[in-house]
Amino acid sequence: MKIRVATYNIHKGVSSIRTQPRVHALKKAISQFDADVVFLQEVQGRHDRLTARYGEESRGHRNWPARAQHEFFAGDSHHCAYGMNAVYDHGHHGNALLSAFEIENSRNHDVSDHSYEQRGILHCVLKTDKGPVHCYVVHLGLFESGRGRQTQALIDAVNDSAPNGEPVIIAGDFNDWRNTLSDRLRKELGVAEVFDELAGTKSHSKIRALVNSFSRSVPAITPARTFPAALPWFRLDRIYVRGFKVDSALVLHGPLWAKLSDHAPIVAELKLS
Repeated sequence: MKIRVATYNIHKGVSSIRTQPRVHALKKAISQFDADVVFLQEVQGRHDRLTARYGEESRGHRNWPARAQHEFFAGDSHHCAYGMNAVYDHGHHGNALLSAFEIENSRNHDVSDHSYEQRGILHCVLKTDKGPVHCYVVHLGLFESGRGRQTQALIDAVNDSAPNGEPVIIAGDFNDWRNTLSDRLRKELGVAEVFDELAGTKSHSKIRALVNSFSRSVPAITPARTFPAALPWFRLDRIYVRGFKVDSALVLHGPLWAKLSDHAPIVAELKLS
């Protein structure tokens, strides 16, 4: 069974420059992923200020939808789940999952490290013809010490909810710009980062393996550059998998994506092992 997945931090549906509404353009762009499962971060469940500013009184494509963003993006083609993390006077935002497969159940894990930075891990179980698939939508904190504790919470959540080697997809914004977490996730959960897994299947894999055999340490995983979207340099967004073969993985670059969010999206083709 093949599953096409994508992960995208949508910056709350407004552009990273001048905070212009981009919700309708984002819905169209997300549909271009042609993905079965989409992992979204910084999704507005409610935003009274923008609704008032760009709501029914506005005209054309810029109007702000009355529905929550995850419901608006899902439309009639996908199921959706939402985990509310950050709550404020005029609304709230969090992580969301859009799925062409039925979502059997979902649970949001609060992994906030302090009151000024509210974070969560949204766990959804998908009902597929080949059995359940566990999906975890992740958005970790800006501080390295907090990310370490949040990563342990992620490891505990996966081990508790998918303990017997069930297929797992973990995706989102890890804010792990120094790439200190990949080895830990790989060792403790048996997951692989999609770009590293894909590189290992290419023709140079024998040479790579030979070089690795002379190294005392495990080679570092090198995820793709996704931030800032206009000129990606930092490796913040990831897709980790267990129980899947990675057929392809791609970061979407270009003027369109630079206008929509400060992060570039990742799209990957997976095949259930």
